[in-house]
Amino acid sequence: MSQEPQSVQHAPDERLFHQPESNHLGDCPICCIPLPYDVTRCAMQLCCSKVICKGCFIANLVTEKRQKLKPKCPFCREPLKSKAKMYKNTMKRIQANDPVATFQFAADCQKAGDNTKAVEFYTKAAELGDAEAHLRLAGMYHSGQGVETSVEKEMIHLEAAALLGHPIARHTLGSHEMMKGNIERGMKHYIIASNLGNKMSMTSVMDGYKRGYVTKEELADTLRTHKVAYDAMNTPKRLETEAILGSRGLN
Repeated sequence: MSQEPQSVQHAPDERLFHQPESNHLGDCPICCIPLPYDVTRCAMQLCCSKVICKGCFIANLVTEKRQKLKPKCPFCREPLKSKAKMYKNTMKRIQANDPVATFQFAADCQKAGDNTKAVEFYTKAAELGDAEAHLRLAGMYHSGQGVETSVEKEMIHLEAAALLGHPIARHTLGSHEMMKGNIERGMKHYIIASNLGNKMSMTSVMDGYKRGYVTKEELADTLRTHKVAYDAMNTPKRLETEAILGSRGLN
């Protein structure tokens, strides 16, 4: 079992309810458009640990095929390597404290059913500041995968992910607070997540308005900010690319 890092603890409210400027993934380093916070809509490059949008990933593939070029990383232009060489490169990046490579290795371990090793490397990635690793750890402490169940540690990791700008973690915190009857705290979390483009949270804020938990002004401000964030992540071209991938079973 992996031990909980001592540095992870509950955040004071003045930090916890601070509105992040962007989600935890930031912008695609190629097109400079905000990345979708759903990692399944992104592509992680094992050579350089850059996370790019699938639109840029596919555009690179199309260009290579059209010009009959050898496959290279869309970002660093490193030629694609064999699985053995990529594994060796990942291990080097993990040893160099690369949070993205460490998270990806942990995710691969979890997918393979090695939850103990997954917790170990998720914990290391979380210590290095990876929001997605915190969210995965929260889920594992909730379900008891590779660790003993702990509501306390689940909440600590959700808070850590939320502080780093993870909208899904933030929405989950809101749901926990609402279930405990802490309406004001729950709505604060929903508003912050909505402002980062989370549709589930926006729906919850609208429902909160109908129930009298949110003022008309708060709803209007949140709707405006939500639309800006959502539209920035979901450009027509990006949605079109993802639709094509989905129709071909490649998404």
